[in-house]
Amino acid sequence: MGRDGLFVAEGRVVLEKAVRAIPDRIVSVLVAEKRLDGLGGLAAQLPSGTPVYAASQAVMDAIVGFPIHRGILALGRRPERDASGLLAGLPARTLVVGLSAIANHDNMGGIFRNAAAFGADAVVLDAACCDPLYRKAIRVSVGAALTVPFARLPPGADLAATLAGAGLEVLALSPRGEIHLPDLAPPPRAAALFGAEGPGLPDEVLARVRTVRIAMAGGFDSLNVATTSGIVLHHLAARRAI
Repeated sequence: MGRDGLFVAEGRVVLEKAVRAIPDRIVSVLVAEKRLDGLGGLAAQLPSGTPVYAASQAVMDAIVGFPIHRGILALGRRPERDASGLLAGLPARTLVVGLSAIANHDNMGGIFRNAAAFGADAVVLDAACCDPLYRKAIRVSVGAALTVPFARLPPGADLAATLAGAGLEVLALSPRGEIHLPDLAPPPRAAALFGAEGPGLPDEVLARVRTVRIAMAGGFDSLNVATTSGIVLHHLAARRAI
């Protein structure tokens, strides 16, 4: 995914995280003229030789195709990570997020934000997921898509089997889950598996892993997947810290 192996990130907060986490992957920065003076020390933290361009607001708007108010764009090189290599390098006690067919960039960004907030070590996506490094996903994640290591499986690869094969206990979230979340004692090597809103995870996946549910009132049977990830990752992280 991405154009020529590159991605675009926007906004000062995202750029700050990129400078801290992946400075060697920042190709260049484009700033609205009115924001240039305020960039100051941040520009000085970029690797030597990284181009910083300034343009009028009209030029910025023409480049992105709409009025952009953040005034800062950064071009970066995408990481090249293999899922098996990423999983093999995780610590003995670890928390992984598995994503299946997450097609909404807002949800993708929200999940990465939660993964960063609750200390997930990695995210593994199946081939049906949208791009975490799409500009909107990066923005919604508040830069977490640039800081949380992730890898995408090739088409046809079995996400649950890949996670289990790496020695992780797969915990699949479903309204029909057999385990109530508060009753779940997090395993030392856990992979929380989330599916798309609506269809959720396939029945054949649910049939071969532990399934977990979040109790709800008022006849509701599901939550937004990003919200679900926040609740589940908080529980796993908090219990892991005890």
